[in-house]
Amino acid sequence: MHISRTGGLEIGARVVVRFGPFRWVARHTDFEKDRLFVDEQIEGPFQLWVHRHEFEDLGGKTRLTDRVEYRIRGGSLLNVAVPALLWCLFAYRHRVTVGHACRPAQ
Repeated sequence: MHISRTGGLEIGARVVVRFGPFRWVARHTDFEKDRLFVDEQIEGPFQLWVHRHEFEDLGGKTRLTDRVEYRIRGGSLLNVAVPALLWCLFAYRHRVTVGHACRPAQ
């Protein structure tokens, strides 16, 4: 996976990710310091991708909530597989940022 970035979290910042045959380009479209940022795909495998990252101060800890709206090209069969793929992606990010494994909601 290759990543390049232009800007930080502010509106207009841009992120480019390449994994396998896919090139994914996202632009940040909303930003509130210490509260949230939103990235939207402008090029990539999804027909629609809007990812809202929300941060909540829990008194010495921070809760991160991801809200993702997406549509995938290729029809309903792929849409069934995407939630599992997204769970793996966010589980990996959780391990990297927190330092321990997470489990899916029951």
